[in-house]
Amino acid sequence: MSQPRSSYAVGTGLFIVLGFAALAYLATQTSSVANVRQGDSYIVDTQFTNIGQLKERAPVKIAGVRVGQVKSITLTPGHEVAEVKLSIDKTYDKIPQDSVATIFTSGLLGDQYVGIQYGSAKQMVAAGGTLSRTKSTEPLEEMLGKFFGAGSVVDNVGGSYTVRADFSNVGSLSAGAPVKMAGVVIGSVQSVHADPVKLNAQVVLAIDKRYNAIPDDSSAAVFTSGLIGTQYVAIQPGGSPDALKDGDEMILTQSAMQLEDLIGKFLVNGSPNDKKDAGNGKPSDTPAGKH
Repeated sequence: MSQPRSSYAVGTGLFIVLGFAALAYLATQTSSVANVRQGDSYIVDTQFTNIGQLKERAPVKIAGVRVGQVKSITLTPGHEVAEVKLSIDKTYDKIPQDSVATIFTSGLLGDQYVGIQYGSAKQMVAAGGTLSRTKSTEPLEEMLGKFFGAGSVVDNVGGSYTVRADFSNVGSLSAGAPVKMAGVVIGSVQSVHADPVKLNAQVVLAIDKRYNAIPDDSSAAVFTSGLIGTQYVAIQPGGSPDALKDGDEMILTQSAMQLEDLIGKFLVNGSPNDKKDAGNGKPSDTPAGKH
């Protein structure tokens, strides 16, 4: 009887020792990553609306390869964005000006780092320059929304202009939802509120200033991502030579289609087989031989 008990105690003790060894290894790995020595470097400024748990000396990566580290994180009084300075190795001095800096998390519960995705601009960001295109860390709620098809929005710290669109029904559209053109996110919904006079929904769209050539006769529609995903605003460009300006109103709009409306349309229009029978002039429920 004593031998099985002793074996059980030895196994339990070995399991605990291996657990502590694994934790010690992870701790040394984390500290070694955070304190990698860096040669000659240059500073690039970025701004984020939410840095989550990002800390100084966190890695800066390109294509998963470490190219620098976070130099400093500051918050200017009166501003709602965090200023993050990135110290990047001079070897990697060919970063396009329109590259996107994003805050990622290593694994599920790992430390956060800044990842840079190259853009296509011919101009390169210089020492002391700024990467204006950034994407902040995503809270759990936004990650769940993305899982259901909401998509994520690039922070518009570099500037945006607003246009207004009125809808008779916005469904579950809310502030922060993406604004897309040709399936690409170009902005976000700034606000949604009901007009007490027109009795419709007024939606204000904040669009990235880079997309300043959208024709003023373009249309805006409220779509749903997937079957049960969240809703977003899609812009279909028109053909007018004049472009939308800050404060303009989009006249052509298409409201959200509710599930009840879709079911009603299907029931009213009938199935394709019913239409085929009706076209042949032979009702399907008429008994043969009777006229």
